[in-house]
Amino acid sequence: MKLREAEILGASILIVDDQESNVMLLEQVLRDAGYTHFASTMNPREVFALHRKNQYDLILLDLQMPGLDGFQVMEGLKTNDADSYLPVLVITAQPGHKLRALQAGAKDFISKPFDLVEARTRIHNMLEVRLLYKKLEQYNQELEQAVKERTAELRESEARYRSLTELASDWYWEQDENMNFTKVSGPVLEMLGIQVEPLAGTAGAVQAAGWDEAERAVLQATIAARQPFLDFLFSRVNADGSQQQYRVSGEPMFTQSCRFIGYRGIGVEITSPK
Repeated sequence: MKLREAEILGASILIVDDQESNVMLLEQVLRDAGYTHFASTMNPREVFALHRKNQYDLILLDLQMPGLDGFQVMEGLKTNDADSYLPVLVITAQPGHKLRALQAGAKDFISKPFDLVEARTRIHNMLEVRLLYKKLEQYNQELEQAVKERTAELRESEARYRSLTELASDWYWEQDENMNFTKVSGPVLEMLGIQVEPLAGTAGAVQAAGWDEAERAVLQATIAARQPFLDFLFSRVNADGSQQQYRVSGEPMFTQSCRFIGYRGIGVEITSPK
């Protein structure tokens, strides 16, 4: 993620200093460096409303001001819920205030009297970090929105898929990685002769006998290999001698990290018990 120099020079900046001479000097520094969007105020109480309205990319804030000092201004700025990043570069003539200012939330400082080269460098560097932060935040918001939209699309697609499978088959099912039934649509359990309590698990399941063991072995081997199967035929003989035959199709389900989470499939009964 890169920034063009024009983006940095076009950033919005607010100068806050009660000394007109300092304001004029900082404005000249910004003008000479090529910055095009900057404003100033000598009243620290105006900062909160100005920042809420303009969302400055950088606030050059003097610490020593009457009525409301820079530390109090920073505390007030922290209540701005629209911006979790405090874009403040403090201006101080007191070396002992630097650490306190950084602990209060300032991102950097400029010492008085100004070293013009240092001031331009610190302003440029902080704006670069600030604008990259904003780009990253915007990217994360767009990504979150894309994920929400994609999730909604997948849910809608799954609903359509289930609707179609219900129309095209006698039953639809899903099983977890332990092959416990988790979702069932249609009389699959009754048709297979399975009684399960509770539905989501196979504990206490009673399965009807009479399945063709060779067919069952082939199907179990396919499932164990995590392979899909299409129109697989299997059958059973009921206790009264009647026969039932089924055609089933299924596919394994995996997470994005390729972890197996179960099977889903559809099936139809080809013959009914006599």
